[in-house]
Amino acid sequence: MKALWTLNPYFWRYKWLLLSGIVFVLLSAAFSVFPAVYIREAFDEVAGAISGQGAADSERSLALRNALILYSALILGLSVLKGVFTFLMRQTLIVMSRHIEFDLKNDIYTHYQKLDMGFYRRNSTGDLMNRISEDVGRTRMYIGPALMYTINTAFATGLTLFFMFRVDVRLSLLTLAPMPLLVWCIYRVSTLINQRSHAVQSQQSAISTLAQETFSGLRVLKAFGLESEQTERYAESASRSFAQNERLYRVNALFMPLMLLLVGSSTLIAVWIGGQGVIEGRLSPGVIAEFVYYVNLLTWPIASIGWVMSMVQRAEASMQRINDFLQIEPAIHSPEQAHAPTEFKGDIVFDGVSYTYPDSGIVALKNFSAHIAPGETIVVVGKTGSGKSTLGLLLNRVMDPNEGRILVDGVDIRAWDVQALRRAIGTVPQDAFLFSDSIAENIAFGTTDSSRASIEEYAALADVADDIQGFPKGYDTIVGERGVTLSGGQKQRVSIARALIKKPPMLVLDDALSAVDTETEVNILTGLREKLHGVTAMLITQRLSCVHLADRIYVLEDGRLTQEGTHSQLVQVEGIYSELYALQNPDTWSAA
Repeated sequence: MKALWTLNPYFWRYKWLLLSGIVFVLLSAAFSVFPAVYIREAFDEVAGAISGQGAADSERSLALRNALILYSALILGLSVLKGVFTFLMRQTLIVMSRHIEFDLKNDIYTHYQKLDMGFYRRNSTGDLMNRISEDVGRTRMYIGPALMYTINTAFATGLTLFFMFRVDVRLSLLTLAPMPLLVWCIYRVSTLINQRSHAVQSQQSAISTLAQETFSGLRVLKAFGLESEQTERYAESASRSFAQNERLYRVNALFMPLMLLLVGSSTLIAVWIGGQGVIEGRLSPGVIAEFVYYVNLLTWPIASIGWVMSMVQRAEASMQRINDFLQIEPAIHSPEQAHAPTEFKGDIVFDGVSYTYPDSGIVALKNFSAHIAPGETIVVVGKTGSGKSTLGLLLNRVMDPNEGRILVDGVDIRAWDVQALRRAIGTVPQDAFLFSDSIAENIAFGTTDSSRASIEEYAALADVADDIQGFPKGYDTIVGERGVTLSGGQKQRVSIARALIKKPPMLVLDDALSAVDTETEVNILTGLREKLHGVTAMLITQRLSCVHLADRIYVLEDGRLTQEGTHSQLVQVEGIYSELYALQNPDTWSAA
């Protein structure tokens, strides 16, 4: 139960629904017990009338009819009241559980977004989705039904036992004799259910992950012709899930027979021992009917003990899985007195920055130092794996350097408000990601300026306007999941338009034109030249088409800054830059 204690703040948030729900549960349980008394008295009236005791036949008949009408009305009235309070009970406790489920999902979703990229490298998307859906759903069953039935079981059982022992202690003890054994059996069944539910939940996460990877990588599967092999993998995973679910529901199948055993054995004892009491004159005939009613009334509370325990155990396991993530402190967060200016200069300083990826141990940067003045455009080049992209990630504070510091406008970025810093930087990552929305909404993402004129202006600047106008629905075209309906070059250009429409004081283009041809790249970069006026820009690339935009070029090799200067300076010096330039310019081949 330790994991479930973390839900207490949510209960406090909806304390009035909880308290009123508890009151309605108690009233509902009370009105379900009281009819037993009138059932006994009604049977005793009938037995008395049959025995012929008392007044004349006509008088007995009239008295019996009036008594039965009265008892019927009382029993019906109590049943109606029970129904009313049962309805109110569900309208408070179950509604409360839905409110908490809503809040819990939002809190998990918000927390997910605060976690660093290392967390997402360590955990699969399918598992993340399973915890926010399946695990939250199982937790809600504890918050609502399990809590409701626990209170109802405790009060209804206590009240029923009070009435039973008040009538006859011996009959009560004998009628209840099978109960402890049955409770133990149900507990054992619920323990098996819990153990097998763990296996089912883990396998469900595996299936979700496999399906998500399949759908995301469908192009790769088709390109390699591996659809049948992947289908076999999914079938094997589904077969394991089927087998585990089968084992689970074989145990569940024991639940109903145990309940029937409870009802049958206790009812038999009540009739047999109660009948002996009637013969001895110790009990009235109505007591037998009353105890049969009590036995049936106790059936669900006793049976629900195992069901509720199973729900609580499942919820505890699910809440522990949820807490495993919720208790992870975000590696990147804003300090209490965060720096959040309204104006930006765009002055960037890398001071002895080093970074090693924790999962792989790859050293991406080694003592990198550089100063980018406000409004300056620099180009970062280097071979694959030289640490270029890491600079952009560190500047956006997706992660923090292991050593050194990064200053923006003279302030360490760890002192900045994270959201303010990221809003000030327009970023186009290597892997252009688009949301399942229209092209217009994707371009306007992250800005308040969503007018169609502005969207079209920046689409033209990114040299994607002609492509968009060629679609039947133009800017209202839905791009599909991850922008699947667009080509790689179109996605990159839409991403560039999305970054520029923010009019950020700082811009990071991380190999953002790798999927477009050289001519298109030159067109885009020429248009950017005007827009980049006054903007501090970092262009990360392996292609040297954009070097004419650079005020200065940084060359990285194995995470170290090995060369720095303008194109005309670097091309004359032996090194990585001159090698890259020679490889990318065919004119130099003949000269060589």
